[in-house]
Amino acid sequence: MAGEIEKEQITLENYWELITAHQGETFYTKTGLPFTYQVIGKELFADRRERSINRQTFEKAIMRILETPGDIRGPKALKLYGAPYIWAVLTQIGI
Repeated sequence: MAGEIEKEQITLENYWELITAHQGETFYTKTGLPFTYQVIGKELFADRRERSINRQTFEKAIMRILETPGDIRGPKALKLYGAPYIWAVLTQIGI
């Protein structure tokens, strides 16, 4: 089942399945703002944003985190559109 992927088994190939499994749940930005999201195709629509965040942007974030472990400690360090939401989703689902 999608929501039961073990943290050690999360890859660039299956992370989107995990993100999709958690849509509709409440997440919190680093500053504590609550939001939910919906996934449609390869885009994530957060209820606090007008524009979507696409799957490629999430992949860039994951690659930056993996390439420089310990250097990325918050959303600003990602330097990507939608970073507060990307950071919240990735950290709260365990990526």
